Amino acid sequence: MSDKKDFRTRVIHEGLHPSEWQGATLPPICQSASHLHETAENLSATFGGKTSDHIYLRLTNPTNRVLEEKLALLESGKGAVVMASGMAAITNACMALLRTGDEFVSGNSLFMSTYILFNNIFKKYGITARLVESTDLAALEAAITDKTRFVYLETIGNPKMDVPNLAETARIAHRHGLPLLVDNTLATPYLCRPLELGADVVIHSTTKYLSGHGDAPGGVVIDGGNFDWQQGRFPDMKPFIDRKGPLAFLDKVWREHHINFGTTQAPLHSYLTMIGLDTLAIRMERHLENCARVVDFLAARPEVTWIKYPGRLDSPSHLTAKAQFNGMGFGGILSFGLRDQAQCFSFINGLKMIYHLANLGDCKTLIIHPSSSQYLSFDEPTKQSLDITPDLIRLSVGIEAVEDICQDLAQSLDRI
Repeated sequence: MSDKKDFRTRVIHEGLHPSEWQGATLPPICQSASHLHETAENLSATFGGKTSDHIYLRLTNPTNRVLEEKLALLESGKGAVVMASGMAAITNACMALLRTGDEFVSGNSLFMSTYILFNNIFKKYGITARLVESTDLAALEAAITDKTRFVYLETIGNPKMDVPNLAETARIAHRHGLPLLVDNTLATPYLCRPLELGADVVIHSTTKYLSGHGDAPGGVVIDGGNFDWQQGRFPDMKPFIDRKGPLAFLDKVWREHHINFGTTQAPLHSYLTMIGLDTLAIRMERHLENCARVVDFLAARPEVTWIKYPGRLDSPSHLTAKAQFNGMGFGGILSFGLRDQAQCFSFINGLKMIYHLANLGDCKTLIIHPSSSQYLSFDEPTKQSLDITPDLIRLSVGIEAVEDICQDLAQSLDRI
């Protein structure tokens, strides 16, 4: 399909090959653990990488491959590997570049499980994450050493709602011979395509907006295919360069980690994600519109003590977000504060339509009190450093009628 077509068209049609599926406009769900090879020579050639035939579900799958092609095209990438979850994608992408004694630089505005992976688990293997303010370019560059292997950012911080400058960060990383990895889950390729801004690798939890219905866990690593992996910081990349050239990184992720860690995406989940992708653009339009209106509603309520949302003029990230997202919107999530934790609990318990659960990016409006749930095990100094305060509530605004969302918020605020 031509790149000249609008994203709203491409998100529906990219990567589909009905002529290969007897006219079906969605691929078959190939729920098979392994695939037949008619000759010993063919199976040997496939194991040797000389064919792209399928062997075993843990390696590749026809349904998964369609989703990989579609997501790579939507993010302007050259290739992709889908996995069982967003955390599988983050872990595999990072581990492909790290060895004991290595370091990497990351923004400190991170999804809870990503923070634990970077700050706690990697430390057990002799790997150091140097965490800095996501929007502080000088601090980011100062944290780079000769042991650094990559720079990592989230397009929109969760639940801090900060937006780093991806293009400037990419320039800093490249000046030091480092790739930039970006988790684009909260923005989606509808709002931002990091590879077009200079990033080298994009990661998603497809469970969130890409699927959009809370039904299909998944993740993806997308390779831009432009980074020069022959630089001295990556001596173990040579066999992958010899095999796949510009897609050496993706080959390493797939061959060395995805296969052997067993992070296989279920074909059914790929199929459901593709159904969700058909409506991504129209859903994002409604998420963005609804979120902006909910922010305005909450700002007028005396019970609300503060709001974090990059669309607000008082947000430190407002100008960056406005430029980086091409004026299309500022995301579908916000954080806001009430008086204290007790009031937050009372407010959440009084909601009648909005769902209280640990997810985001769903077509339904979702709410959570992070300090007492996702970050419950974190000590207070760490919570403070991440701006996880007892008065903080995170709201993932859905695509219901915004009047009904605001009415539910209003009736519960009236009670506290």
